[in-house]
Amino acid sequence: MPWNFPFWQVLRFAVPAILAGNAVVLKHASICFGSGNRIEKLFLEAGFPKGIFQNLEIGHEEVKKVLENPIVRGVSLTGSEKAGAEVAATAGRNIKKSLLELGGSDAFIVLDDANFKKAAESGAKARLQNCGQACNAGKRFIIQKNIEKEFLPIFIKEYQKYIPGKPLKKDTLIAGMARPDLADELEKQYKKALKNGAEVILPLKRISPNEFMPGLIKVKSGNPILEEELFGPLGMVMIAKNDEEALKLANDIPFGLSNSVWTKDKKRQQFFIENLESGTVSVNKESSSDPRLPFGGAKSSGYGTELSLIALKEFVIVKTVVGN
Repeated sequence: MPWNFPFWQVLRFAVPAILAGNAVVLKHASICFGSGNRIEKLFLEAGFPKGIFQNLEIGHEEVKKVLENPIVRGVSLTGSEKAGAEVAATAGRNIKKSLLELGGSDAFIVLDDANFKKAAESGAKARLQNCGQACNAGKRFIIQKNIEKEFLPIFIKEYQKYIPGKPLKKDTLIAGMARPDLADELEKQYKKALKNGAEVILPLKRISPNEFMPGLIKVKSGNPILEEELFGPLGMVMIAKNDEEALKLANDIPFGLSNSVWTKDKKRQQFFIENLESGTVSVNKESSSDPRLPFGGAKSSGYGTELSLIALKEFVIVKTVVGN
């Protein structure tokens, strides 16, 4: 499980799996072993039998052995495409069920009849919460051309409210990234985008090994950066002439996790709901996950469903009993 939401990401899988009658073994990100230990203690303190939830502090090489063990009947991974492909391949070779929740580069579509103020506030939050380190964060802001001059300044104003501060202070809206090497990678992606024609709206300024002043760039279709996930405080703005072009831009990437569309018109809402290639479509709100609602992706964003009653059926075997 990943480091970006070290408790939530574990519990959203573990709780439905355990309720369905399974025991769970966790291999957390190496920088989150402490979180894994605490979750294991929480299950014990809540009265669950020992062994129902087990935290393993193991390395990458040992994970393969665990997955191949016949005791393990299925696997769920939240992480990168590369990690997902490796885990799915191992599970497939051993005829085991797998569930993958992978990367995203979600579209945040703002049409000309949207509430601009609410869309701007929500858009800045969608991109920059958790320092932009969320798979279902809004990353590509697709704005209708005829409102670019009016909406973009409102959006920039909201975006600039996110100034890095100390994470334990109540008024801090954004802090640093999880590790310096992740910040290095984001900086490389920023330079790659600019090299391939992206325009700077707000520069991505590195102010410490882990911290940035959030950046915003204008990107055109065909920029290779659109094939990648930007996992940090860097947003992309794209301009669409009409609804059809906005839809094309939204779908024209490898990912399909969770998109957001802003319009008051019910017919326009329905057009995007029916045609966006993603597991979730949020209307007039930023994308999020809710325990009551199913969550999962399409295309390179993975397969399977977490959360809701549907998640209870992911790791069970249907047994048909016939008698007379």
